[in-house]
Amino acid sequence: MNVILFGAPGAGKGTQSSLMIERLGMKQISTGDLFRAAIKNQTDLGKKAQEYMDKGQLVPDSIVIGMVEEVLKGETKEFILDGFPRTVAQAQALDELLRKLGLSVGKAIFLEVPMEILMDRLTGRRVCKSCGAVYHVTSKPPKMAGVCDLCGGEVYQRNDDKAEVIGTRLKTYEEFTSPLKSFYKDAGKYVEVDGDRATESVYKDIERIVL
Repeated sequence: MNVILFGAPGAGKGTQSSLMIERLGMKQISTGDLFRAAIKNQTDLGKKAQEYMDKGQLVPDSIVIGMVEEVLKGETKEFILDGFPRTVAQAQALDELLRKLGLSVGKAIFLEVPMEILMDRLTGRRVCKSCGAVYHVTSKPPKMAGVCDLCGGEVYQRNDDKAEVIGTRLKTYEEFTSPLKSFYKDAGKYVEVDGDRATESVYKDIERIVL
């Protein structure tokens, strides 16, 4: 089953996607990763995306949908869409794109996490510049400060995880993304999972939905 995994920034989408890839053999399609790769390579698209991401704003639909289409073309594995769609307009465009490609999404899984928990997760989050491994300054720090346990790369705080940007990110999320709940409820695909629990407990709920 192809699924959409959505929720506010910091809800744990990336963590759960990684487990689904490892244990269920699914492919993750993360717009965040696509953007960061484009930014790292300094492509024209990456430069445009960075301007929006650094301000905590949503990247325009035309940029996002084009990137997703390129990744989905010829895809044979079951996939997880992580971080897309973020708006009802994107969801409608995605439905049209999937029909064109002969694909479909079975469930839209929403990770529900209280706002104060999201703030703590995001302000404390640190990421490896080289491999993308995720840490947290209090709950999951690297063994050596600033150095990735897995590859030895530099561990840093993303610009969009800084306190002055997070408020904008969460406000933007509430304004544009929350209506997705109604969209997928109407489509009979919406499922809500409590994301404010141990990682393994959250995963088990998701696994039951997908399988």
